[in-house]
Amino acid sequence: MGIILWIIFGALAGWLASMVMGTDARQGALANIVVGILGALIGGWVMSAIGQTGVTGFNLYSLLVAILGAVIFLAILRALRGATV
Repeated sequence: MGIILWIIFGALAGWLASMVMGTDARQGALANIVVGILGALIGGWVMSAIGQTGVTGFNLYSLLVAILGAVIFLAILRALRGATV
């Protein structure tokens, strides 16, 4: 059951981050899941680097950390590819 929750968590974080970055129309469900999971990793790393806790489970704080990381990830992709992402 844990992996299914993390996929749902990743999809939610990826979808919210794509809404913030304006890339929702160009991304599908699988891309949102991948962006959300990578965002959780990046957000956890960023929060650890500044002395805070990263993703701690299935809660609101972890969702915000994952969204932050996903927004950073999408911004990096946009910078590397141009405005097409």
